[in-house]
Amino acid sequence: MPTALKAKTIDELTEQLGNANLVVLTDYRGLNVTDLQGLRASLRPFDGEFRIAKNTLTRIAAERAGIEGLEPALEGPLAIGFANGDIVGFAKAMNDFVRTSRILTIKGGVLDKRFINATQVEGIASLASKETLQAQLLGMLKAPQRNLVSVLNGPSRSVAYVLNARAEQLGGVAAD
Repeated sequence: MPTALKAKTIDELTEQLGNANLVVLTDYRGLNVTDLQGLRASLRPFDGEFRIAKNTLTRIAAERAGIEGLEPALEGPLAIGFANGDIVGFAKAMNDFVRTSRILTIKGGVLDKRFINATQVEGIASLASKETLQAQLLGMLKAPQRNLVSVLNGPSRSVAYVLNARAEQLGGVAAD
């Protein structure tokens, strides 16, 4: 039977695991407090959190949240990142920290209540940002309209060129 503090921690983890868009499980062994504070600060713009958790309590919380398959990642020191907002930005921030610190390692993650491995988490980080995708979509939506305007302007432009050339042939001054 867990103590009151452990029960509260399990409830908090269950809620966070259930509500997060992306969960990243890491091995934080070797990081100091300053590094952890820096990581937490880099995750805040993406509505992200980062906390250290006990494996047993995380296992219980995952079962309550309906998440299976975390056993491989629940060995050794465990810290969990919760993305409540933009998962691509969050994954990029985590991946950047892993590259720069060379201490933090990603064990895996949870996306749509399914376990994903570390390579898949890195794959999420390699996706284009939301703003980039929106700009590409806007460009794709504008392209047919721009092409239509070019096609419709083509005949009138051709007529203007023909009239201009004929005026030059007749010895008149071409209009610019």
